[in-house]
This record gives sequence, structure tokens and C-alpha cells, in this order.
Amino acid sequence: MNSLHPTWTVQRKIVIGMLHLPALAGAPRARLNLKQIHESLLRDAETLEAGGVHGLMMENFGDVPFYPGRVPAYVVAQMTALACAVRERTQLPLGINVLRNDGCAALAVAYAAGADFIRVNVLCGARVADQGVIQGIAHDLLRERALLGATAIKIFADVDVKHSAALAERPLEDEVADVIERGRAEAVVVSGAGTGKATDPAKAERVKRAAAETPVFIGSGITAESIGRFADCADGFIVGTALKQDGVATNPVELKRVRELLAALS
Repeated sequence: MNSLHPTWTVQRKIVIGMLHLPALAGAPRARLNLKQIHESLLRDAETLEAGGVHGLMMENFGDVPFYPGRVPAYVVAQMTALACAVRERTQLPLGINVLRNDGCAALAVAYAAGADFIRVNVLCGARVADQGVIQGIAHDLLRERALLGATAIKIFADVDVKHSAALAERPLEDEVADVIERGRAEAVVVSGAGTGKATDPAKAERVKRAAAETPVFIGSGITAESIGRFADCADGFIVGTALKQDGVATNPVELKRVRELLAALS
């Protein structure tokens, strides 16, 4: 795990707390200005850190409907400003996810802000989602990372990603092998059917076996009650909904919930 970040060791499971951005300027649901988003973002980041998480991941969660590929420049600019603010406030490892699948934008934000990793929903292959057909971007992303000399920014790649379906059935193990061996991902993410939806432990076990030494993160549905079920089939957890007030993804992070989840992990 310390190949992902020096502060993460193989002796402990990693919890990454989600920073769900509300709709940014330009998105249909935008209601807050950048200063208001900045303030709520930093409150969530500080609460997550106070609760004991080991890392943060910021994504443009409120920007529905999402672009299937590249996002406009104004989205990248806003996310860069916000990521820089988080980086100034905390030294926790920081990840970036630009929905729905703009890994190159995520890399640019991470590079400019000094973030540590990015998440890519479809790194290899293709998936059908509400945005249409989403194509893998490994060929562009890896070249841009090399061009920037940014190999320290690690790639977390989903397999059988939530809110999507396969174009054709293929073994899950083959998909895991592709994102690691051909997509060059440094970590694999496995999730349930949608945001906040439980991940199947049997599915996580298959991914863990196929991933071998590559770290595996559970990407949705983890709660204080369920986290113990994944002790043997996950190296870490990306948690958002369960840490919010009333378990609602769009609500602020609640310190009590963060502490309860971390206590359940120990």
C-alpha cells in the first residue's frame, strides 16, 4: 500500500472519505457560488480529517447530467481552485475524480493542485451508462501522465463500474487483468450498482483474487455495520454516503458517523 502513498501501510485498511462537490457553475443544478462551495468543501474536509480518515477524494458529484468524455475548461478551472484549497488546508492524501470519465482532466487537476491519485470509471474497454457508451481512456491518460512526468499520481480504476452495464459479458477476472496489465492501474475499485449501493462481498473476493498484489478498494455502500465483512477482500474503502448526515449523499459530513465507521474498522 505504501506504493500508493508513503503514509499508507499494508498493516492497516485505508478509508478514503468522499468530498462530493455540489453543482459547479455551468451545471444545470448550480445554486451556490464558488465561495459558498469552497466553504462547504473545507468544512467537509476538516470533519473527515478530524474523524480519522486516511485520505480524501474530491469529485464533481453535483454536475448531473455528466459529460461522457471531456468536460469544459470551466469545470477543470473550478475543480483545480477547489483542490488547491483542500491541499492548503490538509496534508491528507488527496484524489480527484472528474465525472463521468474525464481522467485526463482529473490528472490535470491533480498535477496542478499537488494531489496524489485519480479515479477513472472506465479505464479500459467500454460500458453503457446514462451518458451513452463510455470508452476506455488508458491510451490517452497514460501518455499524458508520462508527458507531465507525473507517474507519482496513481490511477485507481473501476471494474464493472456502478451506474453502467457491460456491452458484452466477459469474466470479471479478465476485466481486472486488463485494467492492471494493459491499463496500468495502480489500484482497482469495485462497487455496487450505484452510489451508496452495497457491494457484493463475493464479487469483491473475486476481484481481490484476480488483482493479486494490486490493492483493491470498495467503492460504494460501505457502512459502519458492513465494513467488517470486507476485511479479507479489500485493502481500502472509498466512503461517501454513509458519512453524511442522515446517510444522504448531498448532506454535509457528520463527525459522529466518521468516527463510528473508523471505530468499526479498528
